[in-house]
Amino acid sequence: MPELPEVETIRLGLQRYIVGKKIEGVEVRLPKIVSGDPKNIIGAKVVDVRRFGKGLVTDLDNGYSIAIHIKLTGQLIYKGTEAAKETEETKVSIDKIGGELPNKWTHAIFKIKNQKSKIKNTRLQLPSAKADGGQASQKSKVGNDGNAYLYYNDVRQFGWIKIVKTSDVQKLAFFKDLGPEFLNNLTMIQFNNIVSSSNSLIKPLLMDQKKMSGIGNIYANDALFEARIDPRRKAKDLSDTEIETLYNAILKVLKDGLKYGGATEINFVNVLGQEGGYQDHFLVYGREKQPCRVCKTPIQKIKLGGRGTYFCPKCQK
Repeated sequence: MPELPEVETIRLGLQRYIVGKKIEGVEVRLPKIVSGDPKNIIGAKVVDVRRFGKGLVTDLDNGYSIAIHIKLTGQLIYKGTEAAKETEETKVSIDKIGGELPNKWTHAIFKIKNQKSKIKNTRLQLPSAKADGGQASQKSKVGNDGNAYLYYNDVRQFGWIKIVKTSDVQKLAFFKDLGPEFLNNLTMIQFNNIVSSSNSLIKPLLMDQKKMSGIGNIYANDALFEARIDPRRKAKDLSDTEIETLYNAILKVLKDGLKYGGATEINFVNVLGQEGGYQDHFLVYGREKQPCRVCKTPIQKIKLGGRGTYFCPKCQK
């Protein structure tokens, strides 16, 4: 499932391409994905795109917002002339997005007035796509009617889109129950209090979004390796020094994930349809039986909390 770096990469892309533009129309192709009345957002201008943990919120100037959780395989892909011009030398992953858009995995389409955004200097590092088979130029298909389009794709159909009043966004169950977030408002003191008082194993605790939000399986595995902590240890048994080391390790791997444009493990792509690059820099995640990057001991894989857990039996204590 996309985690904080992947969802933040999407947010930066949306911030760059749709803020300041009007929503001209909405086509709902799979009603179970969308709740709320699309009529409430037609004609409204996008004023901001926020992220809460792994959730996205697009705020409009008429008091409504579009809350989105892409879950496991959701994608938000923007097609517009200015995006094509700005990314002429990049490639999109046709394999990952399921073919030219819209396609059978496209469940909602937002028609956007294709005027230049007033937002300037938004930092978005777009990773260079891999030049291999299954790639196609971003300029292969954009709106030919003077408009741009934002497509919501979802192979597994686990994600959701909710159209709600902006004042009600944080009343939604997903947002209401989120714990403090890494790279935002989770302080070292809060993190220490959460970890030192928990009887849970440390790895499942890191992934508990009600305790602390943003980190999932990929970055929990890599952060524990970075901190040299065995994922099977009880959280409350970690020393204060180990907790601080782990906190800093989490910040490091999340920032690395963001630097490389996220990890494309299953279906993740950025808003231009490009794959991320962090999967080429995994420390232990997905590296079962491969040599540890530090000591060359084969990486082991076990199950903790029903999730695949990777670690070095020599380096992590």
